[in-house]
Amino acid sequence: MHFHDDALFPENQDKLVITAAPYGPEWEPDDFRDDLPLTMEEHIQQAVDCYEAGASVLHIHVRELDGKGSKRLSKFNELLSGLREAVPEMILQVGGSISFAPEGEGADAKWLSDDTRHMLAELDPAPDQVTIAINTSQMNIMELMTADDIGGTSLARPELASTYREMTVPAGPAWVEEHLRRLQTAGIQPHFQLSSIPQLETVERLIRRGVYTGPLNLTWVGIGGGFDGPNPYNIMNFIQRVPDGACLTLETLMRSVLPVNAMAIAMGLHTRCGNEDTIWGRVGEKMTSVQQIEQLVRIAGELGREVAGGKEAREIYRIGEQYRDADETLAKLGYAPNRRPGQVGFTHHGFQTQG
Repeated sequence: MHFHDDALFPENQDKLVITAAPYGPEWEPDDFRDDLPLTMEEHIQQAVDCYEAGASVLHIHVRELDGKGSKRLSKFNELLSGLREAVPEMILQVGGSISFAPEGEGADAKWLSDDTRHMLAELDPAPDQVTIAINTSQMNIMELMTADDIGGTSLARPELASTYREMTVPAGPAWVEEHLRRLQTAGIQPHFQLSSIPQLETVERLIRRGVYTGPLNLTWVGIGGGFDGPNPYNIMNFIQRVPDGACLTLETLMRSVLPVNAMAIAMGLHTRCGNEDTIWGRVGEKMTSVQQIEQLVRIAGELGREVAGGKEAREIYRIGEQYRDADETLAKLGYAPNRRPGQVGFTHHGFQTQG
């Protein structure tokens, strides 16, 4: 992404898209019962409250009544149906992990099988987006957790902490290509969740080879433990490699969420918050998903940046668009075109064209 002299002026930035992740599958309900929904009615009300507070994208997981993250697609269908009625303009984004929460005491915190995750393309009603991981990697969400983060919560239990410390994200090349094919066929936009520049490079290669042809909505996920950490140099290096036609959200965890989101707002990028990312405000003080959204709205207001509503967010994310082929996708996203035989490079090609 390029930043001109006036790039930090709010009038030259898109309106702010706030993603709410208010279903926190890694937590147990008693960790923050005031903000972790259990019944279907509570799930839907949580979405309504987040939308009214200023969020235009909803990152979706769903719980069973026993408090565990649901792995039943029928529960997702039920929730999606209720959400379409309750928040019709909100972008509904299903978490591609389905739920990484362990099923029992000390059970592995692992994502479901490849075949099961492919079935997200068959959800009914269809979500607007499904998040997709790229390249199998470690996902140790405990690495950056402090004693203050986990104190008094279920994550303080050694057996549960161990399951999350050893978690990996399965996202091999064959699965990624097939998943992208199924999502695009179903008219569902993939939202790329990326941990680092190497994963972004893989996405670019998928685009150059015509495996993915559509808008590029992506989130930099700086949670450490196999992913980038929330170091400003990591953030800026990643931003530098993202093409100008992409839509970039920043995501991290615990008390890094607010400062990273403040940076995103100032730079014209987009934000994500909610109890899946953190349940904390100041040290030892819990903060609901709605309160986190309201905080970001206030910061955006101080900077003079308007917050996108549902319809505006759909335009920014280009929901419903797909492109003809690799060449059109590269052009729309602002990547250099694929090199043709005999061309030395893009700059040489541009000179020859002008001549």
